[in-house]
Amino acid sequence: MKQQSGFTLVEIAIVLVIIGLLLGGVLKGQEIITNAKVKNLENSVDGVAAAIYSYQDRYRATPGDDNRVDRFGLTVATQKGNGNGVITGAFDESTTNTDETRMFWLHLRNAGLVTGSTDATKNESFTQPLNAFGGITGVATSSASNTVKGTIRGIYVGFNNIPNEIAIVLESRADDNEVGAGTIQSSEANYTTDGALHELYFAI
Repeated sequence: MKQQSGFTLVEIAIVLVIIGLLLGGVLKGQEIITNAKVKNLENSVDGVAAAIYSYQDRYRATPGDDNRVDRFGLTVATQKGNGNGVITGAFDESTTNTDETRMFWLHLRNAGLVTGSTDATKNESFTQPLNAFGGITGVATSSASNTVKGTIRGIYVGFNNIPNEIAIVLESRADDNEVGAGTIQSSEANYTTDGALHELYFAI
């Protein structure tokens, strides 16, 4: 009678250990990628804030709102802000280059404070960069006369398309875990809805 062959318990155990190690490696890799994206967002806030402060220090004006951009060769009226101290427009919804939220990037690029095209005849010179989660990174001013985001007043850096779990991490690391208060605020009613995508606003 022919004897049947099969896996021994030791062989099965080895296979299970290998599968466990592979799964652990994949999960750890995903965690590293997520942490890198979170850090990228935090660095973006710091980088944009530094660019704004540098611009204000050099030119005594706010990028996007600056009405004295002839220094860059930007002489057309639609390339200048109105100089009222407010960056008007929605940070992520504008597609009109005459909005100050779009001119913000044109001014910073011409000042050499962020990378990108400086040619005011090209749409990409005005384009808001993408964030680590594929949404838009933008800047606007929240005030009584402009789009109000929660209780933030003044200039904020905004990101859209931020997954709920990432919003929770960012709030936990740097703020008060309140959706509509503090220096980080959200478009959503809470941080408890799985699968929700947030607009996050960072006061600077």
